[in-house]
Order: sequence, then C-alpha cells, then structure tokens
Amino acid sequence: MASLLLNQENITIKIPSYEIIDGVTYYIIEVKVDDVNWTLKHRYNEFAELHEILVSEHCVEKDLLPPKKLIGNKNESFIEKRRVGLAIYLNSVYNYLKKTMPRELALFLDLHVYDIFFLLQNMALNFFIEGDSLLESTKKYNFTPIQLYAISERLKQPCPLLEVMDKKFDFSHILDVNSHLNTLVIDGSPHLYGTINKIYGMGNLRDTVKILQVHHTKLKNIVELAMCEEVHKRIENANDSHVWLKVTLLDLSNNCIEIIDEAIKLMPHIESLILTNNHLSEISNVTLLPRLSQLHLGSNCFTHLPDNLYTKLGNIVYIDMSQNKLTSLISFSKLYSLEWLDVSCNAIENIDEVKNIGSLPCLENLRLTGNPVSTIIDYRVKVLVPFGKRAADICLDNEKPNQKELDTVAVLQALRIAREGKSPTFNAADSSLFAAEIPSA
Repeated sequence: MASLLLNQENITIKIPSYEIIDGVTYYIIEVKVDDVNWTLKHRYNEFAELHEILVSEHCVEKDLLPPKKLIGNKNESFIEKRRVGLAIYLNSVYNYLKKTMPRELALFLDLHVYDIFFLLQNMALNFFIEGDSLLESTKKYNFTPIQLYAISERLKQPCPLLEVMDKKFDFSHILDVNSHLNTLVIDGSPHLYGTINKIYGMGNLRDTVKILQVHHTKLKNIVELAMCEEVHKRIENANDSHVWLKVTLLDLSNNCIEIIDEAIKLMPHIESLILTNNHLSEISNVTLLPRLSQLHLGSNCFTHLPDNLYTKLGNIVYIDMSQNKLTSLISFSKLYSLEWLDVSCNAIENIDEVKNIGSLPCLENLRLTGNPVSTIIDYRVKVLVPFGKRAADICLDNEKPNQKELDTVAVLQALRIAREGKSPTFNAADSSLFAAEIPSA
C-alpha cells in the first residue's frame, strides 16, 4: 500500500492519455507514491467540481484550472491541450496543498483506496458516524485484508496532521470499535495485499472475537491465520498471546486450505468449524477441539473417510460432507451423537450403505439427494427401512416421510419379521430382501 505521509516528495502524478466513452472524454490519471502506482480516470466536469471546492475552502487560485469550452471541446487538438493543462493543474494543486492534503483532493486521486492513512480515515469516519449503532446491534464488521493490513501498518506510524485537525478521522475510532467486536469477517481482495500474511497486530481482537470468518483469500492452512503477525509461522513457537480466547465459530469457507493443521488448537473453544469449498482430502487434528459439535466439509476433495472417524469426532452433532466423492457411509456408523448428516452430491451408489447409519440413535436429518443411489426405484422407502421404528423421525432430503411411505416401510418390516421370526436386523446378508421390489400400497 501507499503511504503518502512518509513519501510526500516521492510522488508523481501524470495524465498520459485520455479515452472517449459514449461521447464523453475521460482523462487517464497515473499516480505513483514511492513504488506503489495506480490509475484512475475523471472527466473535465469532475476536475471543475474539485477546483470549485479547493478555491472556496483552500485558497487555490481561481484561474489555475484550464477553462471550459462549450464549442469545439470534442476537437482532438483541444482535448490534447486540455490533457496537458490538467496534468499541470494536478501537480500544481498537489504541491500547494501537500502539507495539509485536503480530503477532497485525496478522494479525487483515490488515495482512500490505495493509501494507508486515507483508507483508514474513511474507516474512522464510518465508525465515528455508525460505530455506536454497530456496537449496540451486531458487533460485527466486514474487513478486507487490505484494511487490516492498513491498520497494522498505521500502528507503527506517527499521527497524521489531518487526524489532529479533525477528530472525525481519528484512528482511535477504529481501535475502539475493534476492541468491542464479537464477529470479525475478513473478505478477500484481489489486491496485492489481499492476503492474511500481511496482517499484524491482531492481539486485541483475539480477546473479544467470538465468530471469525475469513473468505476468498489464499489461505492454505490455519497457522497462517492463527499466527498471522509472525514472520516464522511455526506452531512450536506459539504462546498464550496467540490463543483466540473466545472464538466458538470459525468459518474459513472459500479459501485454499489443504490441511487442518495443529494450529487449530490455538482456538480451543471452537464449537462449529466451517471449511466448505477448500482443498481438503482428510480430517486431521480435530481431536484438539474438545467442544466441536458441527463440522462443515462440503465441496472439498474427500474420496473416503477413516473407519475410526468416531475416535476423532466422538461428540459431533452435525456433519456436512456434501459435494465430495464419497462412496461409502460406513465411517459414520459409530457416530452415536450425530443428529444431522449431509452427504448429498457424492458418489454413493449402493442402497446397502444406508444400513451403516440405520442404528444411529440420534440421527434425524439425512441428505442423500444428488447421489446415484437417489435415482433408484422407491429410493425414499428403501432408505427409511433400516431405521426401523425410527423411520418416522427421519427427515430425508429435507422432507419428512408421508403416511404412504411409512405404511410401506411397516409392511417391509412385517415381512422381515415374519421371515426371521424376530425383530429385523439389517446386515449384508439381508440385501436380497432389502433390495426387493416394494409392494404396492
């Protein structure tokens, strides 16, 4: 990011070209502060509006701006002459006002987008106006990585003059709101600094944030977030200052995470872990989260799960494994606390797989839609049969069984009892009857 405060003499402003869009001439402005550069465009009327403010409020000479021309202003030679004149104007105005840098000029040059201090002034003004209402309601704020990076850098810099002159832009407004946030959302940015690795000084947030959400970044593992301010992000270097004391929900969906690394233990109170749409292919280190009850792993790269999954997720209540490539449900067979299982849009073909979860005593919601198995004849009834007397409790694919389905399930169970002479059991040897054609109701 740019830092005009530290580079007031190391700035160039040029207007190298122009473009005509729908008959309107836009002048292309290039701004470079130290080694950071960007482009923007303005039409002449916007220059005139800026000039009017600078003349009335900042004593800029009235005749400094190239004059308007009503006739012949589309002429190529005139536009070229105006381009040169506007470039001279911007440089003259900047040199005259650089010590105070009026907010109007900063906004005109997009400094509020690319410069640390002016970006933070926008945030400070927003918090000055809306901070109290925000803290009284949601205590939630959406940051971009570039904003958090700006905060981190600002903490290392002196106080800009504009903050001293106008308290609406005081950096303390940002710090005050941050110290009270319960929910921190970081939305990724395509900008150069759209990465967690450029964020520092998260200490005060660790003490208050209960819900932490990070989306659309290049985050590959959890240590990059949990120890973001460290140059060498190694879990063996972690200490109490790195612990997120109150986070109960961690949402890292839509990133590039490849592994649930050991740094997850720095958020020991997590109850809900959301890792949807990443690059995961195995479940690891979740035993470090003793309070974990909800796990969202949809849209990842899972093809199978370990048979001893119950040793990792013994108290799990909710699992979302949708949109992966699972072919079996056997790994869920001993998750006796499981209430909700979403395995929709996987590769489950065999109806017998349902028997692996038919004895789960707490399961009430099951989503299998989008699997090959969901296309078989009498799919819903055949899924409900293994649940026996609990069939009426199962919400399958967001729909409770109707009476006709329950009656058919009861008939199948009665046939099985008659065949076995006892309450039915469901194992691999029963597959012939289980797959039999459903009698007409």
